[in-house]
Amino acid sequence: MEKHIPNGVWPTMITPFTASNEVDYEALQQLVEWYIAQGVHGLFAVCQSSEMFYLSLEERVRIARFVKETAAGRVPVIASGHISDGIEEQAEELRRMAETGVDAVVWVSNRLASPEEPDEIWVERAQQLLDRIPDVPFGIYECPYPYKRLLSPQMLKWCADTGRFLFLKDTCCDLNQMADKLDAVKGSRLQIFNANSATLLESLKIGAAGFSGVMANFHPDLYVRLTERWSMEPAAAGTIQSFVGAASLIELQMYPVNAKYHLQHRGIPLTLHCRSKDANAFRGNQQLEVEQLDEVYRLVKEQLFINT
Repeated sequence: MEKHIPNGVWPTMITPFTASNEVDYEALQQLVEWYIAQGVHGLFAVCQSSEMFYLSLEERVRIARFVKETAAGRVPVIASGHISDGIEEQAEELRRMAETGVDAVVWVSNRLASPEEPDEIWVERAQQLLDRIPDVPFGIYECPYPYKRLLSPQMLKWCADTGRFLFLKDTCCDLNQMADKLDAVKGSRLQIFNANSATLLESLKIGAAGFSGVMANFHPDLYVRLTERWSMEPAAAGTIQSFVGAASLIELQMYPVNAKYHLQHRGIPLTLHCRSKDANAFRGNQQLEVEQLDEVYRLVKEQLFINT
């Protein structure tokens, strides 16, 4: 296991659907090409943004394989789709996902223990999965649904010490907690990616590997510039951070329908149809909010170009 996860931006990919509720692979292909053209460093397929809890196992596996094949080595691909409760069912999901050839298979942290169960139970079940699925590199996603289970620094150190985990999508949104986690995995191959836009620049300064979050479906190019050049362009980094932190409030408004609306305006031929949200409830004022955010995004990019 010599693989590693490169620093930078890893969008949490959405899933395009046809009007008849099938996965739209033609739109998905164009979406992969768009992410890559924006300069992202990797793709996180089959995650909560992908509506994985509303996809069958066959759909999850096929999407991961399709994204990996479409990326064709230009960027690495990781995937989750780990949604079952029982250990045996989880092991089967993880095996099937590993067979797609993705660069790492991402566990959902809340699947290994209930909210009432202690960390020791989590570690015990994690070891069972590691034993059942040898020679596969893994990641972990602190998914907020159906409940958020954050990993303590001690748990994260245990994961790092196994040598099997390469990636953490961190959703604590707290710089002090993140600093403790970064310290716990120092010197290991486990990279920590911040999912929170508002704390991104400060997290990069203390050693976070990059960004993996919802807003890379809206402004991936700005996140790429921030993660790649924050130390060389402090003024531009400050401007980008101010914009992306405020812009991330759009996450609270009918996501992922609004992301699909934005992507339509970026030229991706996809429908607004989602399985997790009713696109018919996406109101006119919410559409205007996306359009107005897009205009501010254009102005920010124009200002960055003038000043560099």
